[in-house]
Formats: sequence, C-alpha cells, structure tokens
Amino acid sequence: MYSLASVLDQHAARRPDKTVLTQGDRRLTGAELRNRVGALARGLLDLGVGRGDVVGILLHNHLEFLELVFAVNRIGAVFLPLNFRLAPAEWEYILRDAEAAAVVTESEFAGAIDDLAPSLSSLRHRVILDAPAPRGWTSYPALVEENHGSPRPEPVDVGEDELQRLMYTSGTTSRPKGVRITHGNVIYKNLGQIIHLGLTHEDKTLVCGPLYHVGGLDLPALATWHAGGSLVLLRKFDAGDVLAAIARERPTNLWLAPAMVNAVLQQPRLSDCDTSSVRFIAGGGEKTPEPVVRRIMEAFPNAWFADAYGLTETVSGDTFLDREHTLTKIGSVGRPIPHVRVRVVDDEGRDVPPGTLGEIVLRGPKVFSGYWRDEAATNQAIRDGWFHTGDIGRLDEDGFLYIEDRKKDMIISGGENIATPEVERVLYEHPAVLEAAVVALAHERWGEVPRAFVVLRAGEKVTPAEIQEFCQARLARFKVPARVEITDQLPRTPSGKVLKRVLRDRP
Repeated sequence: MYSLASVLDQHAARRPDKTVLTQGDRRLTGAELRNRVGALARGLLDLGVGRGDVVGILLHNHLEFLELVFAVNRIGAVFLPLNFRLAPAEWEYILRDAEAAAVVTESEFAGAIDDLAPSLSSLRHRVILDAPAPRGWTSYPALVEENHGSPRPEPVDVGEDELQRLMYTSGTTSRPKGVRITHGNVIYKNLGQIIHLGLTHEDKTLVCGPLYHVGGLDLPALATWHAGGSLVLLRKFDAGDVLAAIARERPTNLWLAPAMVNAVLQQPRLSDCDTSSVRFIAGGGEKTPEPVVRRIMEAFPNAWFADAYGLTETVSGDTFLDREHTLTKIGSVGRPIPHVRVRVVDDEGRDVPPGTLGEIVLRGPKVFSGYWRDEAATNQAIRDGWFHTGDIGRLDEDGFLYIEDRKKDMIISGGENIATPEVERVLYEHPAVLEAAVVALAHERWGEVPRAFVVLRAGEKVTPAEIQEFCQARLARFKVPARVEITDQLPRTPSGKVLKRVLRDRP
C-alpha cells in the first residue's frame, strides 16, 4: 500500500510551491520538503539503515522531526519517537527493548546518548542535528547536504500490517510497552479524521504539543498534512507563543491538552488576540469541564471545541464532538470517526443499555496490532477482536460517548501519562522502602501529580525529601512524587490488594 512518503510526493507534484512546513522564520515548500526528505532517505540508506530498522528520534519540535518521519518511512524503516522529558535510564530501556539501530538527537541530549551507547548493542549510528558531529557521530545537515543532488530512493511499497512506528506508553505496567502502529493504522486514522473534521488542503494546523506524543503528531497534524494542508510548529508549548503564532500564521486548527487549554485561557492578552482563523480546537487527554468548554468558545468565537477520545494504541482521535452538538452534547467526546466502532460493555463483554456505565472497547483498522514482543499484554488488551481500553464511559441514545472514569492507576499530569506501577517500581528499589503505593493528587496547574504512600522497613529512617531525591535520579521530573507520605501500613482488601480508592480520598 502507499505510505505517507508516497503522499508527500503526490502533494509536492500537485502544489510544489505551497508552504507546507513552518517554524519561526523557516519555511519549506512541498518541493523543498520532498527534496530534503529524499536526500535524507538516501543518506540513511548509505549509513546502512534499511527496511525494518528502528530509528529513534529524540528531539524537541523541529522541522527535521517530520523530515525524519517521512524519510524513515520512505525506506521502509520504523521510527521511534522518544519523550525528551524522560530520564536517561528510561531512554536506555526503550532503545534496548526496541533494538534501535540508530538515534537522531540534538546537542542537549547527545552526552546522555554517549553514556548509554555502550549498553545498547543494536545501536549502530548516532546522528546529531544542531552541532558539529563529534567522534562516532554523523551530522544531520551534512547527511542531507551531501545527498542533495543524489537520486531520490523510491518509496518502499509497504504492507498494510508493516510497522510505521513504535510508540512507548506507560500503560499500566511497571515498564513502558511498545505500541505497534502500522502503516494501515495511520492511513485509516488520517482518512477518518479528514472525513470527520472536514480537513482540506486549505487547513493549517498549529502544532504546539510535542511531536513524540500522538496528540502533537496525530491530532490532527498528520491528517491535515495528508489532506494537502500545512503545519506550523512551535519548538515547545508556551501559551504566549501560541497566541502570537495564531496572530501571525492564521492556523485553522490546533490540539490542546487540558493543562494547555488552561494556560491559554489565563493569558492576559487573549482578549486582544485575533483568533478568528481557528475553526476548531481538538481536545482530549481527560474530561474537559463544561465551564472550560464555554470559556474556549468565548475566546475562539469562530471555532468549536472538538473534544476527543483516543489512545496511543489507536493513534488517538477515535471520537470527536462535532460543531453541531458542541452545546447540546456538552461534556461528550462525540461519536466515532469513520472506520471505528465503539461499544460500552459489562465485565462479561456484553453491551450495556444507553446511559449505563461500562468499559469502552474499540475496533477498526486504526486500532493497533499489539504490543511489541509482549504477547501476554496483547492478549489481555485485545480480546475477540476488540481493544479493551480499561476506560469507563457511557453511550447516550444518540451514540455520543461520555467518559466518566479512566484507568484508575493512571495519572495524567499536564497531558503526560504516568503509570503508577512505574513510579512504585522505583520506590521499591529504595533500600528503606517496604511497601509503596502511588495515586493521583489534584494540582491547580498540571491537573494531577503523583502522590506516594510509603511503608518503611523495620528500623529504617528516611525523609520524604530523601525519597524524592532518590526518584529524581531514576525518573522523569514529572513522574517524581510531588508528595511523599510515610505511613505505618497501606489499606488492603481481604485478598491483599491495595485499596487505592481509600488513598485517593485521603486529605
């Protein structure tokens, strides 16, 4: 089947002079992007990166991030976006688990990659974006420039079930799981969003979320580009920069996680900003309160808030609330896009009546094919052809989905998923800790942050600050418990399971 690399060529042939990628003063036309991607693909092939190889991308938002997505897919390789907020030990685990053959990064992270390289037996190539290449590294700019006049390799004819990317999610386990996303998943996701959101070549998406996240990359950035539209990138999210970019670039849509929405709404210059170009804002990540939705609509008078539901395992954006029902179905995340089926079921997998709470299950060609080399986790998640999300919701009489709860052990902090078992694993590594449990703590800015309850071993003494310091060396900063409480025992069920609902209710 055709890959995104083939779509790139078709758009470049149709509108070669159209600006398709913008970041600050940098602008690339369709023809320029095609030529740079072709040169990069040739350079990767010359390095020995080929079909099926995994290429890690450890970058902030840069135009080159998207060039890599297209170039890697052009040669039939697999890209692996890495969260730059993670700790080096977490990068090490992911790169080793994925058996990455190459990693592309920038100078900010190059030292950490050098430190990790000896332990990564599969890593053959290190490519640096923004600095002269040290010994053992390849320069990204040189790789593109040296191959600029070389013949472009034709896009590999990929199978629908071939991997397009690996995305690691915290999930609900103590280690991240690799989500297998295929070319078919991405194509169907793009087509469904194009139809549901009415995307055309005149659309322009402002990408202010990180490209390593499905929200930044897929909700609906790649779908807009697939439709022939254009993308505007911000290196990182800043509410003031978002307003400035809206005024300067006149985007038609953008994705904002709940914490990002709140930051934009709190900007003092919001009322002075001309937001009339924006026709929809895609939401998602957690339930958006009704007062926030109404404030968004006041601040963006020509837009509707397309609150959405989706997961990394489905390339996100399974449902969207449409313009016609923004107010009449406020609080809903809408109806499924084309090619997606949504059901709400009981513990036996039977459909529940409208209005009744149950587990949300999904099916369709955009749903992932399974976890990377984890058959047990795959069989647990995909049963009888349906992906069991673990999220709790209800469908109304008109088929609109409402999210009422979610995986109880998941913390969503500033749009980032934090699996509590992952934090607990690190806490258990502390020599003084006997037992540990982590739950969500409400936070004014980030929505939620981790809160840890710790039982110490007999005779041990340690302070909460010392435990936090221990975690900081082993976890991304946003995963470190914001509050550590030392307690005599954890509440448990008769069968021995920790009663996290009791801990969540503690003041």
